[in-house]
Amino acid sequence: MKNSTQPAPVSASVSGGTQSPLLPGRISLVDQVAQWAEQRIAERVFQPGMRMPSVRELSLQRGVSRFTVVEAYERLVARGLLLARPGSGFYVREQAPRRERRAAAPVRSKVIDVGWLARNMLSGIAPERSPGFGSLPASMCGGEMIRLGLRATSAFPLAQLSRGAQAQGYLPLREQLVRKLAEIEVAATPAHVLTTTGCTQSFSLIAEHFLKPGDVVLTGDPAWSAQLGALAMGGVRVVGVPYDAHGPDLKAMAALAAQHKPRMLVINSVLHNPTGTVLSLASAYQILRIAEQHDMLIVEDDVYADFVPDNQAAPRLASLDQLQRVIYLSSFSKMLAPSMRVGYIAANPQFIEDLMLHKLLGSWATPELVERVVLHALTEGSYRRHCQRVRARLDALREPAYQRFEALGFQLLGRPSAGFLGWFDAGVDTNQLAAAGLEAGYLFAPGALFSPTQAPGTLLRINITTSDDASMLKWLMKTLEQLRAPAQ
Repeated sequence: MKNSTQPAPVSASVSGGTQSPLLPGRISLVDQVAQWAEQRIAERVFQPGMRMPSVRELSLQRGVSRFTVVEAYERLVARGLLLARPGSGFYVREQAPRRERRAAAPVRSKVIDVGWLARNMLSGIAPERSPGFGSLPASMCGGEMIRLGLRATSAFPLAQLSRGAQAQGYLPLREQLVRKLAEIEVAATPAHVLTTTGCTQSFSLIAEHFLKPGDVVLTGDPAWSAQLGALAMGGVRVVGVPYDAHGPDLKAMAALAAQHKPRMLVINSVLHNPTGTVLSLASAYQILRIAEQHDMLIVEDDVYADFVPDNQAAPRLASLDQLQRVIYLSSFSKMLAPSMRVGYIAANPQFIEDLMLHKLLGSWATPELVERVVLHALTEGSYRRHCQRVRARLDALREPAYQRFEALGFQLLGRPSAGFLGWFDAGVDTNQLAAAGLEAGYLFAPGALFSPTQAPGTLLRINITTSDDASMLKWLMKTLEQLRAPAQ
């Protein structure tokens, strides 16, 4: 009798005048009921303060279970549209008056420093307007693989999904990573592997543990801007090793190591970012000899490992050294999706124990849910097929992209045969070009961001998958003409 005293909408209000049957198979019943109720709240069929139809009443009206109605109502409570009053029912929540306002524009950083590219890649500029983008566009990522992995993971018992994550990483994934390491001839056990949220976290943990302010680190010049930024924030002195179309200048590396006594060398041995170079076997042996002579640790960043064709020779320092002085990093975010932050460190077990302590103190553990999704992709076989498809698409895009920019007067430094990056000399100050591009809504990656000195220059990194937009190319041609025009 309690509910009979409450104001309730008439039957016409419950159905909204003409009842529409639920549509099985398109969206879940819970979503259909929630959308139906939300629409009628928006149309003010159910007004603020009014009690919604009872669970029993609506289940009969809509031909669904009471559980479905309760779940739909609870979702609207979570969205702030309904209030739940125990013993009374669900009521339409009073909404604060809305102010008309324009959507806030993404915040874009105009100060070009080592963090500039990272901040602006997250500022909302669309990938198709971003030749400087550092990842594959969504159309080439493994979205369907992620969906299937989430579906498979959701079938696990709730007790498994609710337990605390393991600090060193989900053991079945680490076991699979051992098999993946064996493919590049690195002998390891799960004790050699620590999972992370990607190579950025991996490198931060390593820098935090092994380096102190004033230490010297050798990197490439150019090198990955995020690593340069992390080292600068830690007070570490970075010394750049020059690169050419064949890789690092090894004579310069040996001389710099002798002069500066560096604690560490950080290097991409495969598809170096941004030049796309791949170390030869002879160069890899020579680098290990230099590191041994000067007692340097080597951090080998292999984030682009899965972009290398299966039949291409690509020696890794970790395979030659077997994780003695080499700390190996890799990740799945470049090939799978930027949001799938799953990476790993492979190193000798004592290093892993030390790094795990830093991980525990900084972030406790990595999310096991995403690690399970990656494991599903690796073991089900879809990841390998996805890699093959992506490599084939990149092969078709690469040469036309190179030629497109060469037609604009750019000089390609080297000619990578894999991956999605190109390193160009634009013949103009690319800091000016990037600043002008940002004003026009385009994201470019000037070479200064990849240099330890951050000195402005004429170099530019281009992503071949996000650089064929007609309006961007038209803008670029016009802007290059202006920048190249002689001063009046």
